Amino acid sequence: MRPGLPIEQSPKGRGNVMITVLMRQQNSLRNIHVFVLLFATFVPALAQTPVLSGIVSDETGAVVPGAPVTIAASDGGEKSVTADGRGAYTFTGLAPGKYTVQASAPQLSMQPVSIELGTGPRRLDLTLRVERLVQQVDVDTSEPAVVSTDPASNAGATVMQGSDLDALSDKPEDLMSDLQALAGPSAGPGGGTILIDGFSGGELPPKETIREVRINQNPFAAEFDKLGLGRIEILTKPGADRWRGNVNYNLGTQWWNARNPFAPVKAPLKLNEFENTLGGPLNKKTSFLIDVTQHNVDNGAVVNAVTLDPATLAPASFTAINKMVQRRTRVFPRIDYQLNEKHTLAFRYSYLHGDVNNNGASGFDLLSRAFRARFTVHTAQFIETAVLSSQTVNEARFQYYRNKYGADQSSFDPAVQVSGSFNSGGNPLGAARDDYQALELADTATHVAGTHTWRAGGRFRAAADFNRVPQNFNGTFTFNGGTGPALDGANQIVVDSTGQPVLTSLTSIERYRRTVLFLKQGLTVAQIRALGGGATQFTIATGRPEADVSQNDLSVFVSDDWRVRPNLTASLGLRYEVQNNISDWSNVAPRLGVAWAPGASAKSQPKLLIRLGFGMFYDRFVLSNTTSAVRYNGVNQQQYAVTNPDFYPNIPSPASLAAFSSQQVTQTVGLGVRTPLILQTALTVERQLLKSTTLSATYADSHGERMLRSVNVNAPLAGTYTPGTSTSGTYPLGHPGGVFEMQSSGRYNQRQLLVNVNSRVNANVSLAGSYALNKAMSDTDGVETSPANPYDLSGEYGPATTDVRHRASVSGSVNTKWNVRFSPLLTVQTGAPFNITTGSDLFGTTQLNSRPGLALAPGRPGLIATSYGLLDPNPVAGEQILSRNYGRGPGQIMLNLRVAKNFTFGAEKGTPRKIPAGLRGVFTSSPGDRRYSLNVSMSIRNLLNHTNPGAIAGNITSPLFGRANQLAGATNAEGFSESASNRKLELQIKFSF
Repeated sequence: MRPGLPIEQSPKGRGNVMITVLMRQQNSLRNIHVFVLLFATFVPALAQTPVLSGIVSDETGAVVPGAPVTIAASDGGEKSVTADGRGAYTFTGLAPGKYTVQASAPQLSMQPVSIELGTGPRRLDLTLRVERLVQQVDVDTSEPAVVSTDPASNAGATVMQGSDLDALSDKPEDLMSDLQALAGPSAGPGGGTILIDGFSGGELPPKETIREVRINQNPFAAEFDKLGLGRIEILTKPGADRWRGNVNYNLGTQWWNARNPFAPVKAPLKLNEFENTLGGPLNKKTSFLIDVTQHNVDNGAVVNAVTLDPATLAPASFTAINKMVQRRTRVFPRIDYQLNEKHTLAFRYSYLHGDVNNNGASGFDLLSRAFRARFTVHTAQFIETAVLSSQTVNEARFQYYRNKYGADQSSFDPAVQVSGSFNSGGNPLGAARDDYQALELADTATHVAGTHTWRAGGRFRAAADFNRVPQNFNGTFTFNGGTGPALDGANQIVVDSTGQPVLTSLTSIERYRRTVLFLKQGLTVAQIRALGGGATQFTIATGRPEADVSQNDLSVFVSDDWRVRPNLTASLGLRYEVQNNISDWSNVAPRLGVAWAPGASAKSQPKLLIRLGFGMFYDRFVLSNTTSAVRYNGVNQQQYAVTNPDFYPNIPSPASLAAFSSQQVTQTVGLGVRTPLILQTALTVERQLLKSTTLSATYADSHGERMLRSVNVNAPLAGTYTPGTSTSGTYPLGHPGGVFEMQSSGRYNQRQLLVNVNSRVNANVSLAGSYALNKAMSDTDGVETSPANPYDLSGEYGPATTDVRHRASVSGSVNTKWNVRFSPLLTVQTGAPFNITTGSDLFGTTQLNSRPGLALAPGRPGLIATSYGLLDPNPVAGEQILSRNYGRGPGQIMLNLRVAKNFTFGAEKGTPRKIPAGLRGVFTSSPGDRRYSLNVSMSIRNLLNHTNPGAIAGNITSPLFGRANQLAGATNAEGFSESASNRKLELQIKFSF
């Protein structure tokens, strides 16, 4: 993902003004545009506003018409309705939060029921009993954990607010990591998805503005396009009913951190972060909230490579620590306005500007590859919420997003990549400029009618991408290892008793060493090749670096949650999606869910629940695929690849490349490409263990069809290509050159066993744990995956990159009697797979992704001994070729801990005032506590100081094969990184009023 991109999108560029976007769309979509405008105008929408409904009955199961029902908020506000003739009641105009609900009737009563409302509708049936049978109970501060047939109340979901949310990191990068750890391994190949106030794109909001986080809720809801397992929903705060604010300061330094294990000394780290929040009422109908954040981070980026000693030209380990200067400013205002008793309007705007210097100089990349990245992001959102009646609530949402990004390289030299050893020269990114814009319009409607809760709506998205990216316009020389002659101490060829050269396996750095050494000695190109030197491949792009593309997609859905019986709920849904840029119009996605509580009735709360769900999900063809096809179509830009280039280190002119038997490489979207489809089935058993503890176990099966990959449809026919000889091969299209066609021909299969335990013992103690047993197999990991041998796909089916077999997490928040809160988060997982390659092109595809074979004859020259066996970089007939992702990396252990102490002082604020029910979407209540508070905390990431390696070198000719050269965790989408330390501490001070 290029820095600064929205969470849900990763195109290779951005676009110009959105009015121009709509004008540029294809004529075939004009009818869709008209439909969307009509849809947005006339279709009501469900909001982030909850609706509570249910049936009031007595203990015999008979309904109680006319029963008064009262709901009381935690801030003291109350609202009452009267059940209709069928015993049905409905509450609308509520704000998410904690409530108690109670009903009564002559000589009938019940104990208050506690419930927590999030977004959307909730079902709560109430049972009245004869008054003399109603027992008085002692007040218990613990919150009951119940199982419910409500599809949005699945016990495998996690809802975080208040102290649980405070326990997470304040930093956007670490907060994202924490949320993904809690979400666990997502089902399906595309990973989890993040929604912010219902929007599918945008930037992660500042933590102080987050009201609530919901994870893995209602996985088969028809209103969502992506798989529910792994979905994270973030809801932001409205303004307060009285003035309040926070002043936050975070401090970090290398002095109290642990050394990066890939650096010989401590890397520098200086972190100064400020976040200020202010909110309150502007008048009786308007509230606001504004958050201003400044992040100043100087991070030590560690280079850990193998280079040549300048004096002896001998391979030697090389370590350097470069300072990345990172600056980020964000302004985040929000205004909520009550238009009238039924309509509320919310406006949210985000301005984000970042500047990262010395980006890209870490891992294998030397300082010459550093570049400066700058980005400015604007996000504007409008949310209109209406209560049309006691049964209908609606919301309309609109978002406009714009991201302008620029990168400037520090060196314009050609890039040199010595695979798995080091990368030097200029950064291939070049002087990139991107302007990406997107809009999103969404409507959803909810109508409660008796035992049915109907939902319907749709979403329209448009994106435009204008960029100027001279990627690889300076050229790249690649050096890989292989088989070559053994040399003695005088760099002369070692011969056997017959006078023939003794062959041996060469690493990539050894091939580069020989090239540099013999060039200095003045040897000819032919002599250098004979001695095992010479570059493996040269690539370069020319032409027009600009690309201007756009894309639309539209989706509509309808669903019904039908309370068939008090212990049985059936959820039926249907979704339809369509987009331009591919001609696939058959994206119908049915959804089905059943929740059954055996033995439960209207008289008793269920302890056991069984859920069954099925859904079809589509993984949209993203804009970046279209951008690649437009840019590299052979007309706008030309990509050339030269095998065994003999002109190193000189760069030939584009006009002279034909003299070196270069091949032009193009990319295209296949005519028959279709949207990837994932069919998911899940069976869940939920059990209430104790009053405050629930257990859920889920078996999920995900089957993916039409997965995307790129196949060279003009690769030399099998048996006609001689590796290393560019003039060999018979090409299907009649001319040399790779034609990489994006195809929807892959498959994906995943099976998971997911176990979740949630326990809220009392107001001071909450704990959660999860375990996932996961097996995922596929023959592609996305559109950038290409088969090693395009004429033999049998070896492509292997572990998917999502195939992490075991993963467990434990999180919690414990407030001690000294008012010191401990919030741990422990994540343990086994290793992820990685691909093992030879770093060579054995099939003439122009890609260096061939895989080795398991050697049959140990005496063959050039074999490489590894922990996976004796591998042959030049497989012969009869040898088993390693399958894709054959390697397996080490496991990971991460224990994070936040310790916080809260001090309160100042006069009591007094009893919180009640907020009228119709205004609870505009205001949040202020707690009745001290006027001021000072929270001092220490956030510790990787408390155990465990080394968690990053990406594993999979090239068998790399001197670091099978090992990592950096810590896990790359830079975020904006280019920010804090990888200087292994164990990292941050002192955090927050003053609130």
